[in-house]
Amino acid sequence: MVQGGAAGTSPAMTTAIVWLRRDLRLADNPAIHAAVAGHARVLPVYIHAPEEEAPWMPGAASRWWLHHSLAALDDALRERGASLYLAKGPSLESLRRLIKASGAVAVYWNRQYEPAALARDREIKQRLRAEGVAAQSYNSALLVEPWALATREGRPYRVFTPYWRAVEAHLADTAPWPAPSRIPMPAAEGSLPLDALELRPRIAWDAGLRDAWRPGEEGAHALLREFVADSIGHYGERRDRPDVDGTSRLSPYLHAGELSPRQILAALRDHLPSSGSQGFPSIAAPYVRELGWREFSYHLLFHHPDTPERSLNAQFERFPWREPTGDLLERWQQGHTGIPIVDAGMRQLWKTGWMHNRVRMLVASLLSKNLRIHWSHGARWFWDTLVDADLANNTQGWQWTAGCGADAAPFFRIFNPVVQALRFDPRGEYIRRWVPELRDLPAPLLHEPWREPGLLGRIGYAAPMVDLASSRDEALAAYQAMRANR
Repeated sequence: MVQGGAAGTSPAMTTAIVWLRRDLRLADNPAIHAAVAGHARVLPVYIHAPEEEAPWMPGAASRWWLHHSLAALDDALRERGASLYLAKGPSLESLRRLIKASGAVAVYWNRQYEPAALARDREIKQRLRAEGVAAQSYNSALLVEPWALATREGRPYRVFTPYWRAVEAHLADTAPWPAPSRIPMPAAEGSLPLDALELRPRIAWDAGLRDAWRPGEEGAHALLREFVADSIGHYGERRDRPDVDGTSRLSPYLHAGELSPRQILAALRDHLPSSGSQGFPSIAAPYVRELGWREFSYHLLFHHPDTPERSLNAQFERFPWREPTGDLLERWQQGHTGIPIVDAGMRQLWKTGWMHNRVRMLVASLLSKNLRIHWSHGARWFWDTLVDADLANNTQGWQWTAGCGADAAPFFRIFNPVVQALRFDPRGEYIRRWVPELRDLPAPLLHEPWREPGLLGRIGYAAPMVDLASSRDEALAAYQAMRANR
């Protein structure tokens, strides 16, 4: 069990519990900062209770990342004289047990904003306070809390540009806290071994993820330094190019809380020479705006908690979506649609747990518009396979592309994946990397291999599962019928 401070002692001699979730870092961690500053001993705890996040329990790729992130955090804690205490839920019962064993007088945590987590945390805070335990939560994941901003009419924002203008006024206060040099921890017994959480796959499918990623706070900062030094200056012109390393790839680290947006902004300010508005280097503006879209997604999820299942634009509840009959959905999932850029993206996702954002839009457009399969089927697949499977971002991204969300792309903006590939992967390097059947074809035949009679059979590549032109016309007709039946 755990032994620590007794009731009645001064705050400086007491024990506090830090309940860690998706904030798996030591630097710029408000809950850890408060606990170390206010108490003699700190017990860092992770409680595995995925059922409390239902119906959006972590997917397979997120669980893989979590395993390695927890291991990295434990290593970092041990360097500071502590370790990560692991338990299994229910969370409230686990916290009560640890409070009793340690004599802890306070529990600190950083907030989550998903509907199930918000409800759970609210109840736990009320119960602990009623039992005489100080319970306090903090913002560690966002630049601005979802409830902090509203339109002039007092309503939640549904358009990004005015929302972002409001957020920009808050960006000056972004100085992150350093990691504590030492974390005094009470003697602790009963912590579970990491493998007891059963986060890693029983069948080893994760080789591609191991090759692509280095989970943990240290890996996050290494990638951030590389991005600031090598890529931020070209981000605005390269971010749409899947054939080059033009994006930050920091989204999984933000999702796991191994990196905070305040740390990213601080790195941009510290390492880039000239400053624009809000003290940011003007060259970084396109990337900072993308952080704004992440904030906007959380704003929308908080104010519209049913959007992971339902379209924000209620009209689309009447849209004639098709049931994913036959092998349509499976072919899309496996990257066998017969459309090269789409197949490249879906195979990249399966292999690495990540997909370039431009390609995410293309694969989502094909599923929700050309195939007219409800966007939620795609969102669920992304949820299971993305290492950055963030409920707010995932929901917003799918609804944006499907045309049914806030500030969404109009439904009639149906991406032509061939045109997009010719524009953003002109030499076909991205397609060649992920679709080896097409590797030896010259561009532009690489982008449309069905143009040469008999080629598909010779190279063993599937014919397109849908005609892009006719399916576009059918989708637009369905959209007009929906609008006519208001």
